[in-house]
Amino acid sequence: MRARTSPAPADEAKLASRRSFDRLKPIMSQVTESAVRSALSRVEDPELNRTITDLGMVKSIDINGRDVAVEIYLTIAGCPMKNHLTEKTREAAASVEGVENVTVTTDVMSDEQRRNIRQMVRGDSADPVIPFAQADSTTRVFAVASGKGGVGKSSVTVNLAVALQKRGLKVGVIDADIYGHSVPGLMGSTDKPHQVDEMIMPLQAHGVKLISIGHFIGDNSPVVWRGPMLHRAIQQFLADVFWGDLDILLLDLPPGTGDVAISVAQLVPNAELLIVTTPQAAAAEVAERAGSISQQTRQRIGGVIENMSWMDMPDGSRMEVFGSGGGQFVADRLSQITGAKVPLMGQIPLDPNLRVGGDLGNPIVLSEPNSPATIAFGGIADQLAVRRSSLAGKSLNLGVTKK
Repeated sequence: MRARTSPAPADEAKLASRRSFDRLKPIMSQVTESAVRSALSRVEDPELNRTITDLGMVKSIDINGRDVAVEIYLTIAGCPMKNHLTEKTREAAASVEGVENVTVTTDVMSDEQRRNIRQMVRGDSADPVIPFAQADSTTRVFAVASGKGGVGKSSVTVNLAVALQKRGLKVGVIDADIYGHSVPGLMGSTDKPHQVDEMIMPLQAHGVKLISIGHFIGDNSPVVWRGPMLHRAIQQFLADVFWGDLDILLLDLPPGTGDVAISVAQLVPNAELLIVTTPQAAAAEVAERAGSISQQTRQRIGGVIENMSWMDMPDGSRMEVFGSGGGQFVADRLSQITGAKVPLMGQIPLDPNLRVGGDLGNPIVLSEPNSPATIAFGGIADQLAVRRSSLAGKSLNLGVTKK
């Protein structure tokens, strides 16, 4: 028989080190509540823009070996974010080292818990304030207006919103056209808003937050309201809806210079006007009047957008269905009236796919990303995205005190 040889000292050291590591392995991979809670702190509620741990939405964490059971609170029983929050919670818990199985269940918050959340995200103020009208607001507000109906103002609004969102901006849309609301259909938004305490949560579609009177009424019922009711509706959309931190807010105004246009000017004085027109002379003349309201309301005109400028033909030529020059005419006239340069921000060609996308609730900037219309919307969105907010009237926090 061959004699059994003893391992070399170096090999003995390696074996001892490996045994020590194997003994420590169960300890190192032990799942702890703090590790799971730390992972859940990366899960954000997309409506409230806070993590579920900050909002107190984690009800319990139960650990049994490598199995983890998490129960989270929902703001309401029919919370539209239920599936999103459940899936993100499951993914976060499963990312913890040592976890093999994750179970996520839900419960519903009490009235007191919802009240605490509202106070956390909106403060203790009894009367809601309009955040976009405050001096320290960094949200740029654009009121999309037109002199007459039928120029595609709402289609321009929703496509601009999605184009801006694609550029990484946080965007909101208020359908301020109370009588002729169309934003929900154009964005494919069919759900109903819900409330957290007295705070209305906006709907989301294609990454854009939005609210419309159409979300609150059913079966396409007409809205028969006088001026004061219109003003109150716009005020609620601005103050009672929790928008979070937006980069840009677009308001789709009704045509003309009526009650809603005046209310927006009063409630959000810093809102800039974007005037939508077609190349047709008659439409341009009316659009000029819509822009001239800025002289009474002291609003800045951000620019003019010409819609339905031409149709690209198969042979490469252009058919100017509604004539030409209307957009530049409006821009030039408003520059003369206001004494400030009003640019023609872009010309959007006629495209049947724009109408198709609107009917399907899928804006053309998503459905046809390389179309001439999408490129035109992108050019306008680029101009809006680079605007800088003024520092006038804002504290710079330089630590300088008055003597």
